Amino acid sequence: MKKMLCAVVTTLVAIALTACFTCVQAESGKFQPRLDKDTSCEIKVIGTYSNFEALEAEFDRFNDFYPDVELSYVKPDDYNNLLGTVLESNNAPNIFFSSQWMCSNEKYQQVSDHMEDLSDPALGLELDCLRSGLLNPDADGHLMMVPVFARNYGMLVNNDLFAKEGLQVPTTWEELLAVCEAFLGKGYASPMMGYSADASGCLMNILVYPEVVAVLAGDPEALQAANATDSSAGECMRHGLESMMLLIGSGYINLEKCNEISDNYTQVILRFFEGDVPMMICTGDTVSGTKKRESQSEAFSRAPFTYSFAPIPLSEAGGYFIDSPSIQFSVNKTCQNLDMTNEFMRFLITRQELNEMASLKRLVTPTKDLSFDSVYAPFGQVPAERTLCPEIIGITDPLAVQIRNASFQVGTGAITIDEAVSQYGSF
Repeated sequence: MKKMLCAVVTTLVAIALTACFTCVQAESGKFQPRLDKDTSCEIKVIGTYSNFEALEAEFDRFNDFYPDVELSYVKPDDYNNLLGTVLESNNAPNIFFSSQWMCSNEKYQQVSDHMEDLSDPALGLELDCLRSGLLNPDADGHLMMVPVFARNYGMLVNNDLFAKEGLQVPTTWEELLAVCEAFLGKGYASPMMGYSADASGCLMNILVYPEVVAVLAGDPEALQAANATDSSAGECMRHGLESMMLLIGSGYINLEKCNEISDNYTQVILRFFEGDVPMMICTGDTVSGTKKRESQSEAFSRAPFTYSFAPIPLSEAGGYFIDSPSIQFSVNKTCQNLDMTNEFMRFLITRQELNEMASLKRLVTPTKDLSFDSVYAPFGQVPAERTLCPEIIGITDPLAVQIRNASFQVGTGAITIDEAVSQYGSF
């Protein structure tokens, strides 16, 4: 009885201390260390980024609390195929990049088996600072990964150009058509631009994909058919494809001009910084490179302007915020130094640190504070009913591939809209 009573008391004390630490940290807004500050150990993070300066900056900040903890980041070769083997090795990582599809893929069962449940309250992660749509627990309520960055679809807007021409940034379909016509009449060769050279990252998919997600979000039967790549689901693409072709057919998107852009990252940014493009269609991943390239653009350095990233309004009610995780972290529950690994995660998964890291990288923060970066502020104004999370809805990769390839072929004139609709599942 004494042993049982001692165990119960110990458990209650541990729970009380966890609650106390969480409460103190929440009230102060500052990280409160739980472990011995003189602890000496190593923590390794692996992922698909070639370099990760923003995370390394977090390592330095964590070392202010634990100076003898050595943190490192590496990118292994052939990451996705070898991840399971790496996790079983003697040099296994503590934290690794993960994706939702890994949990439903038998080939990645070995990876899933290593994932720690990050929803455990004892870990103290500040999960309530994250946008709920980015958290995707499994059927048992376990959270095997947490978002570090998010991605979305939209357009870079030259705010100064709109002000110069006396126009307002459009928030509805009719307004978009009106400002495109106005810019065209004022001599702008292509009011909207983007990368259009191949299907990967093309402007066509950025325009059409959000509209398809919106259609499928309200139609479970169509979603099931679309995920099964059943040809009957092709109608889900029609509205998005029609809107895209109206923009192209009206000259609001000049594909000849767009084809002069050689990639959907650096060259899209530098072309936008020339200062004569009102709206540049791209993803948040592209926007992440703008801050670093402001100084690399002679045109922007000579004549800087203010810009923001906004939803593309292809319907009268406005644009959609397609809110999806870009980078997610999982903890290897069999790793060495698990306690300190969880301590680092408790430090990182907070409003302050995630925003700090997003600010350094200029990627979309996964927190609820979208307005902290003025570039992304327009997405913070999108109402909840127009914020859609593909992972929560159940959009799968095969479906996304169909939309990407179909929209590219229609946009470039290889096939018609009717052909794309009837051929869904074959792209």
